[in-house]
Amino acid sequence: MKASVNPAVNPAVAGETPEALVERMARAGRIAQRALALMDDPGKAAALRSAASALRASEAAVLAANALDVAAGKANGLSGAMLDRLMLDPARLGAIADALEQVAALPDPVGQVIDRSERPNGLKLSRVRVPIGLIGIIYESRPNVTADAAALCLRSGNAVLLRGGSEAVHSNRAIHAALVQGLCNAGAPEAAVQLVPTQDRAVVGAMLAAAGLIDMIVPRGGKSLVARVQADARVPVLAHLDGICHTYIHAAADTEMASAIALNAKMRRTGICGSMETLLIDAQFPGAQAVVAKLLESRCELRGDARACALDPRILPASANDWDCEYLDAILSVAVVDGLDAALAHVAQHSSHHTDAIVTSDAAVAERFLNEVDSAIVMVNASTQFADGGEFGLGAEIGIATGRLHARGPVALEGLTTYKWQVRGSGQVRP
Repeated sequence: MKASVNPAVNPAVAGETPEALVERMARAGRIAQRALALMDDPGKAAALRSAASALRASEAAVLAANALDVAAGKANGLSGAMLDRLMLDPARLGAIADALEQVAALPDPVGQVIDRSERPNGLKLSRVRVPIGLIGIIYESRPNVTADAAALCLRSGNAVLLRGGSEAVHSNRAIHAALVQGLCNAGAPEAAVQLVPTQDRAVVGAMLAAAGLIDMIVPRGGKSLVARVQADARVPVLAHLDGICHTYIHAAADTEMASAIALNAKMRRTGICGSMETLLIDAQFPGAQAVVAKLLESRCELRGDARACALDPRILPASANDWDCEYLDAILSVAVVDGLDAALAHVAQHSSHHTDAIVTSDAAVAERFLNEVDSAIVMVNASTQFADGGEFGLGAEIGIATGRLHARGPVALEGLTTYKWQVRGSGQVRP
């Protein structure tokens, strides 16, 4: 079944207030979500495969749109990290299409029975996964979020209202147009994936205030965006504020392993939230100079405490603010600590509870670190750059959650569902 794309679904109406626009789109999304809930697993998977095909077929249009955004970003002085997030090429666009197909291949969480029980009176209870409803995604310069969010929301039975940043406006519109055409070709409701058609910042406020219309907000972007969302939202929020990730090299770490992990955790991609921002080195670790030398040779600026600065004259003195800074750049804070307890204390004080790692050959120390570090992701002998839904086998992710309610860590399909109780009786009445 093919459905034509209705160009009147999203565009703003002349004179329409941001509040009216959000309400109109949200109501359309809620209607689409009810229709989406009736699509079976093969139908949703086929719709995503169709969207992937449409995106590949639109490569020239998407890359041309992205070139406009990149040129504008350079002219406006966007940082290297922001431009890296923004830029698309054939390989990156192909990876976005591949991610759509990977989500299509994942098991459908909707309808999954979490548990069952039977009461003494014969009532049979079960908890069943269901979609959350209409999800609002507010994001900045990553055009891949347009496709990732659409895929994850649709696969989990949710409709989505997307509000991308002005930096990627042309890219987002081109990707969205391709996705909607592919979804409609496979019979999915058009309003299941909507992109806000204006960059008016008042729309963000309207989305945050849309309690009863939007069921959950997911912000993807810098600290100022996430802080605003968390402060102003009247809708439940799933987010992390900072990615201040630590790697602690224990005294019993292998020097070669520690060097490789530290280099990758910082320098593989400096602009992602799983990038290491602070390196803690045990005072008894014998390979400290080798580790910092590799980082310095890779053109990473190191800012250290007094003992770290003594390791290499190229290390600059750290300020008090450096320990709480998410650089998203080739800059790293380095501290020398006296053992595991001191490392745990530093992480507890300065971590944003995103991802923290230890490098050690001591199994007992590793287990203490796993158990005592209160972060969404805790790692042993691995780079923090693995803090990603795809690397966890979850497919594309909607984001990383560092809170303690509903979902934590990489949020993919299961994190976009809630549950309801189903109660089956045989005539029971309560005495």
